[in-house]
Amino acid sequence: MRQGFLIPVYNHGKTALPIARGLAEKNLPIILVDDGSGEETKEYLNKTAAAFPQARLVTLEKNRGKGGAVSAGIRKARELGLTHVLQIDADGQHDARRAAYFLEQSNLHPGAVICSYPEYDEAAPASRKNGRIIANTWAKIVTLSPEIRDAMCGFRVYPVEPVWELIHRHHLDCRMGFDIEILVRLYWENIPLIFHPIRVSYPEDGISHFHAVRDNTRISWVFTRLFFGMLARFPILLRRACARRKQGLHR
Repeated sequence: MRQGFLIPVYNHGKTALPIARGLAEKNLPIILVDDGSGEETKEYLNKTAAAFPQARLVTLEKNRGKGGAVSAGIRKARELGLTHVLQIDADGQHDARRAAYFLEQSNLHPGAVICSYPEYDEAAPASRKNGRIIANTWAKIVTLSPEIRDAMCGFRVYPVEPVWELIHRHHLDCRMGFDIEILVRLYWENIPLIFHPIRVSYPEDGISHFHAVRDNTRISWVFTRLFFGMLARFPILLRRACARRKQGLHR
């Protein structure tokens, strides 16, 4: 296994820098994807890439969204010969100290996606919590399974090849729906998903790129497409769900 880190960045230069600094201690490749950021963030990212020899900067001329940035990072990971990457959002909301544990779990389960589910602090907006409940309910519907504990948390260790194949085989959502769609499709491909908690905080001066109307509309469209995809796979998913339920009863 060759592991590394993938940080998609859009105007989060101030928070991406300390995240990269902390990860640099692991002495693993760090892929920073500049998703068409402004000049201030570009300056931060250039300084970061210059400060840490293991950092690799991928620059996108135009903003492609979360999915587009992660896809570009996965492409770079393949070029570097990495087998697994830990995706970490650049906004500083996730407890990056958990990176070592997630990489250890990936070592133990190299064929799986090591996913996270959030443990919120007191500042978490109710709208985010409620939206997550709705999204996770739909994730259970389109997989016929309760196995996706959280479909949206952007702190995951991906095996590079299965993700790369899905990116090229399907037209995945390029923005906030990407985290949901890639996880559902990996489940459909029978890739194991293993979940562990991650502390999520919402700093008072934090910058969020989530736009309620635009992004909720896109996510609704993602689940609409996934619902019809589930119908086409219904017999396979139902057999899998029944088999796993029997396994659970006999444990």
